Amino acid sequence: MSKLWGVGLGPGDPELVTVKAARVIGEADVIAFHSARHGRSISRAIAAPYMRAGQLEEHLVYPVTTETTDHPGGYQGAIDEFYERAAGVLAGHLAAGRTVALLAAGDPLFYSSFMHMHRRLADRFDTEIIPGVTSVSAASAALGTPLVEGDQVLTVLPGTMPTEELTRRLRETDAAAIMKLGRTYPGVRQALSDSGRLDDAYYVERASSSRQRVLRAAEVDEASVPYFAITIVPGPEPATRITLTADSAPTSSVTTGATPDSGITSATNGRPGTAAAHAPAAAVADGEPHAARSGQVGEVVVVGLGPGAEVWTTPEVRQALAEATDIVGYTTYVNRVPVRPGQRRHASDNRVESERAGMALDMAKQGAKVVVVSSGDPGVFAMAAAVIEESADPQWREVPVRVLPGVTAASAVASRMGAPLGHDFAMISLSDRLKPWETVAQRISAVASADMAFAVYNPASSQRTWQVAAMRDLVLEHRKPQTPVVVGRDVGGPAESVRVVTLAELDPAEVDMRTLLIIGASTTTVFDAAGGPRVFTSRRYAD
Repeated sequence: MSKLWGVGLGPGDPELVTVKAARVIGEADVIAFHSARHGRSISRAIAAPYMRAGQLEEHLVYPVTTETTDHPGGYQGAIDEFYERAAGVLAGHLAAGRTVALLAAGDPLFYSSFMHMHRRLADRFDTEIIPGVTSVSAASAALGTPLVEGDQVLTVLPGTMPTEELTRRLRETDAAAIMKLGRTYPGVRQALSDSGRLDDAYYVERASSSRQRVLRAAEVDEASVPYFAITIVPGPEPATRITLTADSAPTSSVTTGATPDSGITSATNGRPGTAAAHAPAAAVADGEPHAARSGQVGEVVVVGLGPGAEVWTTPEVRQALAEATDIVGYTTYVNRVPVRPGQRRHASDNRVESERAGMALDMAKQGAKVVVVSSGDPGVFAMAAAVIEESADPQWREVPVRVLPGVTAASAVASRMGAPLGHDFAMISLSDRLKPWETVAQRISAVASADMAFAVYNPASSQRTWQVAAMRDLVLEHRKPQTPVVVGRDVGGPAESVRVVTLAELDPAEVDMRTLLIIGASTTTVFDAAGGPRVFTSRRYAD
């Protein structure tokens, strides 16, 4: 029976995930999670220790967060359209009888994206919500002091409220928790000051994670406040004496008891009020490297896994994968990498290459050893170009970057038929997402007129259905209708199919994103042999 689970994960530490949430995560058919376009998902990072190999993953990427958009409906129009599309994706799994665990940092019904999916799906599918520890509770625990006691009132406020309204509400309540900080912090601090609460307010960043910081609200650098921070104004007098570090320091400490010398300090993992104990490797939220080495720069290694079969992954690449602290890449390719205990995995949509590259470089700058995975060879229509281009930014100049080659999809398809790329050849991507179709068409015509065989990558997708026919017509202006075309699909995978047709017979309806085409030249020959047809492109031209 299908079921939608709203799974509360707590504020960051995987050990704060409830027993029930851990069980449901491990049993679910589909794990769904949200992230911004950078691809980092706090929710997935928290859930990773409880996931099992082979689970389907649905990465729901917001089209816009705080930036502007050219959507005709503006920001709200873009977000509403995204929620409708995301709900449709999850509904497809539920209608097929799958159980879906939709992850939510903190509690699913407390300032969570889960509510938007619940509103669209709960009336059609069996739904159950697993509550989680909120960031308010985690921040209070980080301070080691009660929020409210007796008849005191706690007010939870979003930092996005107008400053005047925040000021009014802060004046009227005994205790307050202000969420959604980030860019709103200057206004929040102004409201704290105007209401007379600034001296009693504390700032907690990334509560319960290994990069938790606790500061006085008045001493926070406004430019460094992330979205996942919270301001707490306790109602009662603090039960502990809170000793705080400078704003630039990465850790904080809390001293308990009657004198400053009697407390327990945790400077190892930045968790105040606890003994110095290390969190689990996957306890770091927001895509932060779990093995960052203080003061040392790590490394980014861009690798090619080969086109599908495990035997096509080179020993050099396998070694890099085994040594990595973090794996970064498109979800489909990350899922091909064996899961290793303690190793972080950062899967994202296939349309966020630049953001993915920046995330990998940033983690390496903090000390992680990051491997960015691509299918085939990373330098052929894959992540090597994106990472190398991003690494040219001065902020990444000190980060070492290596590229490890892999077997290309073109080589794999060609090998199944013999040697169709045995002479001069070209590689062309039909995708016009990053370049105009006019440029693609110009290159197709140039290669076709030069009488070279060429491999065609990214020939079609669910949104691009007409380019194969357009390419065929362009090539027919320069090649004979009998020109051989090798059609390879899922080569090295469980649904592998490789065959030869003529250029005139090429049917666009039989080509999808998992297909690679090799268009022959005038010297490309097909002949029957043991086991089926064999193809080669001669290196010699007749006199």
